[in-house]
Amino acid sequence: MIDIKIKNTALDANDCITFVEDKAAGGIAVFIGTVRNATKGKNVQRLEFESYEPMAIKELRKIAEEIQQRWSALKISIHHRIGNLNIKEVAVVIAVSTPHRKAAFEACEYAIDTLKKTVPIWKKEVFDDGAVWVSATP
Repeated sequence: MIDIKIKNTALDANDCITFVEDKAAGGIAVFIGTVRNATKGKNVQRLEFESYEPMAIKELRKIAEEIQQRWSALKISIHHRIGNLNIKEVAVVIAVSTPHRKAAFEACEYAIDTLKKTVPIWKKEVFDDGAVWVSATP
């Protein structure tokens, strides 16, 4: 089972964890990406995320399907936030359940690494002295 959401409201990691719980799961791995207060020594005020949602959802589903095939994942939940996010707010939550713990860790890492490379979600870092778009994907 796959749960993909792009939201402009606060993310709740417990929603993702609850979705992936399964009697056959020997492990659940969760990644929670939050907004940090500095990048390369510069003070970050906030992040702004934009997305081409139809394509982003399609690409996130492809990642989840790949995880099901490669790591025998039972359930996968990926939620990403868009809009303006302040320091400490949650930008992304990924939860994966698998029969064995090692697969859960590997699948979760693959999900975030691939998301950053392939999903059309763009991030702008806003600093005290300006802003810059980073990690723009195709």
